[in-house]
Amino acid sequence: MSLSIDVRRRIGATQLDVQFTVAVGETVAIVGPNGAGKTSLLRIVAGLISADEGRISWDGIVWDDASSGEFFPPEQRPLAYVFQDYALIEHLTVGDNVAFGLRARGVRRRRARERAQEMLDVVGGSDLVERMPSSLSGGEAQTVAIARALATEPTVMLFDEPFAALDASARAHARRLFSSMRSSSMARLIVTHDAVEALTLADRIVVIESGSVLQIGTPSEVLATPRSHFVAEILGLNLLSGQLRGYELSLGAMSLTVGAHGVDDGEVIAIVRPRSVSLHRERPEGSPRNVWQTTIDAVDRSDGRVRVQLGAPLPIAVEVTPAGFDALATEPDGEVWASVKASEVVVQPA
Repeated sequence: MSLSIDVRRRIGATQLDVQFTVAVGETVAIVGPNGAGKTSLLRIVAGLISADEGRISWDGIVWDDASSGEFFPPEQRPLAYVFQDYALIEHLTVGDNVAFGLRARGVRRRRARERAQEMLDVVGGSDLVERMPSSLSGGEAQTVAIARALATEPTVMLFDEPFAALDASARAHARRLFSSMRSSSMARLIVTHDAVEALTLADRIVVIESGSVLQIGTPSEVLATPRSHFVAEILGLNLLSGQLRGYELSLGAMSLTVGAHGVDDGEVIAIVRPRSVSLHRERPEGSPRNVWQTTIDAVDRSDGRVRVQLGAPLPIAVEVTPAGFDALATEPDGEVWASVKASEVVVQPA
């Protein structure tokens, strides 16, 4: 079973032309610059707008076929959509919001409310059932939106920037919730601008620029061979595997202090942006919690930036300005000091 997408549609000045599939049990992240057509693609899949050309089907059942005129409206598609602003109905309680999709499908009020409570229990929002949307925090509103989406037992779930409006603490909780929702009977599409989300939550990444698919691959494949400056910019990150205990991340040869998080102790993935690491000729003084001496293994100068590959004890990539690198007065195999603030070391469950 899979969601098959092969669509074309004119959206303003952008010609959307996209082809890929999402297998049942798979999570696919869609990334790309603003105006690339990411949200419009989700709206086409949801049936909120139709394709000018092409076809969308799930498990061989056609949802939208521009050539034959076949078109299933949103309520006839077994999917749920979590909008960026959550789209809660302001005059309904949380319980009635979660039950809304079921009631629209003809489920009796009592059973719909029971199901709503079940879903709120699943996502950790059982105490919200009688609250009004206006009283909810961003994290609580997103929890309710996810419970509402799950209530109808969809086989496809669409997420449009679901964590963008959340603070760091709420975002960590929301990512854990998203990970826990993985199901072998559901396909998930998530639009995101956040590299951490794309790399840690998705099985594959679809990169869209100017309406077209530029690259499709696993996170490791996209990281290894980015095909555009945009991909390199948002996905050119350092992924580290280690053991977390409190705020200390053990990486074998060394440890790093990490920033605020909501992750349990144990095996984790840490992400460090290359631009977050500073290089120094001498041991730095000041605020960085993580400082270590290392060597420069390789240097790549391009597009007004210098990408430096560090050696042991932490072989990561660092990006600095040409002037900053020249000030180090060093070459490959030369020794330098590296530093990174604890707040720039982001951890996620493995």
